[in-house]
Amino acid sequence: MHTARIIGPGRAGCSLSLALGAAGWRVGRPLGPVDDHRGAATGVDLLVVATPDDAVEAVAAGVRPSATTVVAHLSGSLGLDVLDPHPRRASLHPLVPLPTPEIGARRLLGGATFAVSGDPLAARVAADLGGRAVVVADEDRAAYHAAASIAANHVVALLGQVERVAAGVGLGLDAFLGLTAAALEDVARLGPERALTGPAARGDWATLARHRDALAAEERPGYHAGVALALRLAAGAPAAPVTAGHAGAEPDEPVDEVPEVRVPGSVLVGSAAGAR
Repeated sequence: MHTARIIGPGRAGCSLSLALGAAGWRVGRPLGPVDDHRGAATGVDLLVVATPDDAVEAVAAGVRPSATTVVAHLSGSLGLDVLDPHPRRASLHPLVPLPTPEIGARRLLGGATFAVSGDPLAARVAADLGGRAVVVADEDRAAYHAAASIAANHVVALLGQVERVAAGVGLGLDAFLGLTAAALEDVARLGPERALTGPAARGDWATLARHRDALAAEERPGYHAGVALALRLAAGAPAAPVTAGHAGAEPDEPVDEVPEVRVPGSVLVGSAAGAR
């Protein structure tokens, strides 16, 4: 039986503790800030530093190294250098949200993907939890974690905007969640490009202008960013800003309105993407 100890009694540390215990590992209670961490690497196969990213290096440095213990962190953006001077180091970042220990443990045991690097024990942890390990090198971890943040945090933030805009017409977020779920299902089945629908995908500038005019000024930058991403996906080219006056913009307004994308062989993205 493998043994583990966790430093950090927050959502991530408690989620992992519960999941490892359910997977047959022997795990003690997570250590908190008032506990003595100096001997935390003694007598276990794995020590996990499950603290906020900016505390990982200091916490790891306060633990006496052990030649037989793997010291790992759960950060998606940090490399292995923050775990110096420990001889066996690893990173283990689960690609699932961990909002509570109970929900987090279920998700960690539910076939999650784990970004790992360093000691092979990290991949063993992923396998014991029923998950899939993907290796992400230290130099790629910032970009990897940016993708993870977009996939989760930015989607949640966008749904916050949906909630605000919907409230203005007397509707709740629940009215739109089926639409979101169906779109995610289409992405999983077809890929983002084939799953994309809507006015930006078909170059329907008049509808985009009506959207812009209906939105409060503080909601427009987020909407315009979403349109730009949709146009880039539809055209397969970077979205460029438009000149003032396009799509209903007033000449004295900032040039951050609905973007126009020109692609080879066409005038607008709509002619390249077709009706969707």
